[in-house]
Amino acid sequence: MRNDSSPVDTPGPNIDMLIATRLLALRQAQGLSLADLAERSGVSKAMISKVERAQSSPTAVLLGKLAAGLGVALAQLLTEEKAQPKRLRTRAGQEVWRDPQAGYLRRQVAERQAGSGVEMVEIELPRSAQVDYPRWSGKPYRQCLWMLEGELRVDYGDERFELAPGDCLDFGVDRPLVFKALGRGACRYLLVASPE
Repeated sequence: MRNDSSPVDTPGPNIDMLIATRLLALRQAQGLSLADLAERSGVSKAMISKVERAQSSPTAVLLGKLAAGLGVALAQLLTEEKAQPKRLRTRAGQEVWRDPQAGYLRRQVAERQAGSGVEMVEIELPRSAQVDYPRWSGKPYRQCLWMLEGELRVDYGDERFELAPGDCLDFGVDRPLVFKALGRGACRYLLVASPE
């Protein structure tokens, strides 16, 4: 996909443990039982328990449902809680996660900033891959998507957009979302999220 000769990024071996720790901490911070989160997210208690014990590698869709049920951004399940974000985040220091089912690769380029709430995420979606997210139930936020490579279809509720390199799409999380790679290859895009 890239023209440079850098090795393909792969998630670190502890990503499932990080997700497990973050999910449990966020659930407990809200005083939710497994049953409460299952009802809010539409994910079974058994699956939530497996994720919290790092016995299952969750998909992007599953993480999206859990994040929506908790009312938090997906990034909060994939990154460590840090007191002060670093001024410089080298590529090697950016958290990477790969969806075990769709092969979707997510790189946390910039952590959510305490003052502004802005974060940046780079997504690589393999050829023909599709990721569906439910309507967000938590605090609303906006996303701005900038296409870098390939072709992408975004279904934002009943609206459909097809994007090519250089295109930019602004949308919220107030409707269900579907991201689908189009064309003959993978696609890569940057998402900038900010509070509504």
